[in-house]
Amino acid sequence: MNNLPLLTISIAIIGILAPAFAEDPANWKPLFDGKSLRGWDGDPKFWKVEEGAITGTTTEENPTKGNTFIIFTGENANHEPAEFGDFELKLKFRIEGHNSGIQYRSFRAEGGPDRWRVGGYQSDFDAAGNWAGTNYGERFRGILAKRGEKVVLTGTEEVEDKKSGRKKTVVKREVSSLGDPAELVKHVKIWPEWNEMHIIAKGNTLVQKINDVVMSEVTDNDKENRRDKGLIAVQLHGGPPMKVQVKEVKVKE
Repeated sequence: MNNLPLLTISIAIIGILAPAFAEDPANWKPLFDGKSLRGWDGDPKFWKVEEGAITGTTTEENPTKGNTFIIFTGENANHEPAEFGDFELKLKFRIEGHNSGIQYRSFRAEGGPDRWRVGGYQSDFDAAGNWAGTNYGERFRGILAKRGEKVVLTGTEEVEDKKSGRKKTVVKREVSSLGDPAELVKHVKIWPEWNEMHIIAKGNTLVQKINDVVMSEVTDNDKENRRDKGLIAVQLHGGPPMKVQVKEVKVKE
């Protein structure tokens, strides 16, 4: 008996039922299919797929009101973000103009003009190379570790702002060096070349690499404010026109 037709039908059915984000060998799970924004939630005025990459663009004619984000939701029709705790995240990125970053262990921020506002840990990068590799707390304690810093966060404190004379809350940081930030930034490629970002979040330690070079490391011992899980998102910064692209996004939990 010839089983070829049955085999062909079975393979076709498996193809139809296969999830959009199939498991990758070595336990890496793709978060982007390279063709569509399925599994991602962002303002369609700014986000699309271009050249096989998630692409966010602002222009003088089409600016964003403050920072906006495209958020990974996975197979969730209600636009609720998928959350990740301990994980490794890898992706390729490039940026033309201004500033962007990858949010992780992050949260939806309330009070914005739309639902695409986010706060939390951010692996920063920018066209000028001033902030690339920085761990920035978006709506979340500000700069946590600059490029070239290994930081232990121990809490927050109230200090007086020298300009205004008012009290402000700042993060308490114990800082040691990972290397010269001016030398480290030489490993970051400029547009139109692509860079690889690798974020490792394990317990309260957060390591950010660009092109296999450690750019910053944070040990967050601030028990009142630190986060142990949250969403993943890509930032499109308010201000001057810009274009950011990410592709080959994958996670290993």
